[in-house]
Amino acid sequence: MFGYIAPDLSRLSDEQKRTYRSVYCGLCHSLESRYGQTGRLSLSNDMTFLAMLLSSLYEPETTEKTSRCAVHPLKQHIALSSKMIDYAADMNIFLFYLKCKDQKLDDASLSGKTGEKAFRKKALSVCAGYPRQSTRAEGALNRLWAGEKAPDPDPDLLCNLSGEMLGACFVPDPDDIWSPELYAIGVGLGRFVYWMDAWEDYDADVKAGRFNPLRRWHDREDYEDFCRETLEMLIAEATEHFELLPLEKDLDILRNILYSGVWQRYVLNMRKRYGKDVTLPDE
Repeated sequence: MFGYIAPDLSRLSDEQKRTYRSVYCGLCHSLESRYGQTGRLSLSNDMTFLAMLLSSLYEPETTEKTSRCAVHPLKQHIALSSKMIDYAADMNIFLFYLKCKDQKLDDASLSGKTGEKAFRKKALSVCAGYPRQSTRAEGALNRLWAGEKAPDPDPDLLCNLSGEMLGACFVPDPDDIWSPELYAIGVGLGRFVYWMDAWEDYDADVKAGRFNPLRRWHDREDYEDFCRETLEMLIAEATEHFELLPLEKDLDILRNILYSGVWQRYVLNMRKRYGKDVTLPDE
């Protein structure tokens, strides 16, 4: 669920890296101020993207402060603060809680059990403040869990439910004119992440006896090409709607994430598996 929607730092200028870091640090500060020190443990690049996307679209009043933190005590850094960054922090907490709950139910992992317990109260606070997002997101995840345990799981349905879960969190205001595009971006990214995660974890899932939606296609001679083409189609759904938004601020950074950053783990895995580099879709 987390870890795929990140910038490709090798393609960003120093100034762009500082800009991205200011939003990332701002999200970290928001998590701490709203949910305590443990809230910072959920910090993710994925929700930094959401914070930057919403900030670019809605241009909220933003303040910045320079400070040091426990992670980087010797170096001052700039952290931005705005209502959109706070919104992303709230969604970050709730999605992290769902991730831990998923891990707990999936393989009874210690990290999942610990995280689910530690973030349950925080997640309930988010539910109270955002009943629409939390109800839709958790409802989609519950249906996804049930679908994975069905006698004949439908991978397309499961992929769509993953998209619905993230899509719900991408819309702060359903009455806003841009809410359909934001929802579609979240859906496309959620579907992409579900498929990428299944592709990346296939061997580990099979070895552990866990469900993996790609099992039905794994024996195809063109399996890798099929997976790559599907991933390209899914991310295209997100980028198509992204390009409809009237964005100017940080547009190059956002495009870096959607067109290059989301592919970084795919590239690393292909290099590890087959010892070769791959060409990204925009190259």
